Amino acid sequence: MTMGTASTMACVAEALGTTLPQNAAIPAPDTRRLTIAQATGRRIVDMVRDDLTIEKILTREAFENAIIALAAIGGSTNAVLHLLALAGRVGVQLNLNDFDVLGKHQPLLVNLMPSGKYLMEDFYYAGGLPSVLRELLESGQLRGHALTVNGRTMSENVKKAPNYNRDVIAAYAKPIKTEAGIAVLKGNLAPNGCLIKPSAASPHLFKHVGRAVVFESIEDLKARGDSDDLDVDESCILVLKGAGPVGYPGMPEVGNFSLPKKLLSKGITDMVRISDARMSGTAYGTVVLHASPESAVGGPLALIKNGDQISLDVKEGKLNILISDEELEARKREWVAPQPVADRGYVSMYIKEVQQAHQGADFNYLVGASGRGIPRESH
Repeated sequence: MTMGTASTMACVAEALGTTLPQNAAIPAPDTRRLTIAQATGRRIVDMVRDDLTIEKILTREAFENAIIALAAIGGSTNAVLHLLALAGRVGVQLNLNDFDVLGKHQPLLVNLMPSGKYLMEDFYYAGGLPSVLRELLESGQLRGHALTVNGRTMSENVKKAPNYNRDVIAAYAKPIKTEAGIAVLKGNLAPNGCLIKPSAASPHLFKHVGRAVVFESIEDLKARGDSDDLDVDESCILVLKGAGPVGYPGMPEVGNFSLPKKLLSKGITDMVRISDARMSGTAYGTVVLHASPESAVGGPLALIKNGDQISLDVKEGKLNILISDEELEARKREWVAPQPVADRGYVSMYIKEVQQAHQGADFNYLVGASGRGIPRESH
């Protein structure tokens, strides 16, 4: 009922053109959900007859529309992983820089939790995703010629979409927040990139330098995070290691881990947190995620020590450990890789074959135009 990952991906699927218009936000008990389900089944049959195959829809322009819409709805950071992985599988070139260029400066148009105050039901009855896409189209942001599953272009689908509540879905010229798209950060802490969701973060922390308080693993965080002896104050930056695709393994949604109990008791509600983990789309806070390369494979995150100064600058897209390159290299030489959690079976295969977060965290061997060129009679 909020803009969590599930709701986000429903909107992303519609923005990609892979679902019928209005599908994304219909509430589960609304009878229109059953109606569009039946219409979807009928349309799938027609698509086979029309030879409207998925590679004609999942084009570069479709992914660009999805990135732009993701920013406008205040969507989950998980969508970045999913879109990168999906693009990889269908052979479309997409990378983190595309999210930065296309999405970072887009305004937030949907007043929906966790970035606003309304719920998905309100979003649907205000006009749903087509209303948002119309705003993006009329402002020149959307790739209107992109083809969708109903056989029409995105422009044809949304050019007359109504808006029934401007408090829920804002005009592009009068957004809920400006420049609210997911921001990509790079620097010597994450040379391949990491993410932050500004629409759910605290603006006063967008530019911040703080002392690192480091947790080597989730277990270490659980053991020491609420200790009265933890040397931490609200200006510190909390760092969690070992929670990436290889390190956990599986990259859990622990990136928005709780603040230390001693600070919560003082009324502190947000701090900068950095990890190689993910976070739920329903989460909020000044949380830096998906640091790549991750700590388990020797990325710079693994080399941070307690007391290091870390600099975050969201506007400039930078995240750095304030130590010399020589010191960083010396630490790298001393680093010892952790023992893998498995040496056989599926988990071992996963660890060996999973990509890093900036590539989509998919299996290496599934990348590259899956299914293309297969003769129809072989299905």
